[in-house]
Amino acid sequence: MSKPKIIFEMANNHMGDINHGLLMVNEFGKIAKNFEDSFDFIFKFQFRDIPTFIHPHFKDRMDIKYVKRFSETDLTDNEFKKMFDCARSYGMKIMTTPFDENSVDRAEKLAVDIVKIASCSCADWPLLERIALVDKEIIFSTAGQDLDTIDQVVSFFKNRKKDFNIMHCVGEYPTQKEKLQINQVSLLKRRYPNIPIGFSTHEEPDNFNSVFLAIGQGADLFEKHIAVDTEEYPKNAYSSTPEQITKWLENAKDGFAMLGVKNERHEISAKEQSDLRQFKRGVFVNKKLKKGSVITIDDLFYAWPSEDNQFVANEMSKYLNITLSKSLEENEPLMLTDVQVNDQRDKVIKIFEDIKSLLDKSEVIYPSGSDIEISHHFGIDNFYETGISMITVVNRDYCKKLIAVLPNQNHPEQYHEKKEETFHVLYGDVQLYLDGEHSELKPGDAITINPGVKHSFSSKGGCVIEEISSTHFVDDSYYTDERILQNKKRKTFVKSWI
Repeated sequence: MSKPKIIFEMANNHMGDINHGLLMVNEFGKIAKNFEDSFDFIFKFQFRDIPTFIHPHFKDRMDIKYVKRFSETDLTDNEFKKMFDCARSYGMKIMTTPFDENSVDRAEKLAVDIVKIASCSCADWPLLERIALVDKEIIFSTAGQDLDTIDQVVSFFKNRKKDFNIMHCVGEYPTQKEKLQINQVSLLKRRYPNIPIGFSTHEEPDNFNSVFLAIGQGADLFEKHIAVDTEEYPKNAYSSTPEQITKWLENAKDGFAMLGVKNERHEISAKEQSDLRQFKRGVFVNKKLKKGSVITIDDLFYAWPSEDNQFVANEMSKYLNITLSKSLEENEPLMLTDVQVNDQRDKVIKIFEDIKSLLDKSEVIYPSGSDIEISHHFGIDNFYETGISMITVVNRDYCKKLIAVLPNQNHPEQYHEKKEETFHVLYGDVQLYLDGEHSELKPGDAITINPGVKHSFSSKGGCVIEEISSTHFVDDSYYTDERILQNKKRKTFVKSWI
């Protein structure tokens, strides 16, 4: 599993002094080594081709703040390479932000690992066209961009099959806490679900809480401006010192630890199970029961406290068949050691899967969220031999059901005193017997069964039948095999199974 990524953004804080730049790389490289078990680190630089980036009419205008800063902090390829080599010695990858096409050439020449697109360049299409030709991972920031522009950039890189990440960013330096807009991380994650989303942050360096919020919103890529504050080179208002970055990373580490497992249910600890069990209601019998009795819901009540090895209410299910292996007195606890349990849940799930497979194969359309009735006339263990499954679409003065019969499954002989029904075969083959007379039906066939007519049916390869009838009454099915009438648990109902 990949680790969250932390980007140390040097920007121009090397101040055009290679020795100060190397000091920064070493200081923050040591921090990266201390946190290497928790994060992957990237060291980021900025490239500007000063002779072409600054317009000729302005190249000598040192009265303009950023003309002066960019010009005075320009470094040679060799000086950048020294810092690259130093950063890599600490296990960090190299990222650069090129602000012009010549700087993209430079990034390729110096073999950087990742190319970053600054927010101001997010829709600089000539620059994006050049960056798209680079065989590198790409990250772009979104400060100041509306969703339509971000959509266009995403489409641009997707169409060129580029590997890229998106960074939420607010381009105010520094960004006040009420302006951070960290909810945008989750917005971007929803809008671009298969693209990694990060947080490029310019908040005040002593704000150590924003990283918690960004982590909680789903960010796993973070960019932070850094600086080493010296008497010669004092830091700016939005860059973090080694001490501030260390505390920020400790908070980030704690944030991911508290966030826990991602995209799956976490493992439930033994302590959690034990702590919760002590508050669960126990299961007790409300009457005297003999050994061999089959427990029903009417035989039980639930109360607190419970004992060790006692059934608790949370463990009871309609899929459990519980038989007593000893006699119990009224109000006694139902202990795990006093019963034999047959849990039919897995069998029911397997039946669901097989029915759904048949319905999918038939391409019969059924209402979403439908309830299903499983008839297992001789017990669920014999369902695949004798039984059917039904979805009731409507049951008023008129009734419509879908009947699913699995391959080689049989529905035993029965009749109705009130209901008249018509079988319309939608899929598969139906072997139908009316008062003992056999007929074989195929898709499109329809046959009406009058009240009092004994009928049974089966299918060789599986079928789906549309049953259209008068109102269905639960006490209007009479089976000729009396064993079925004696089975009071011959149906399992599951709501909203689809």
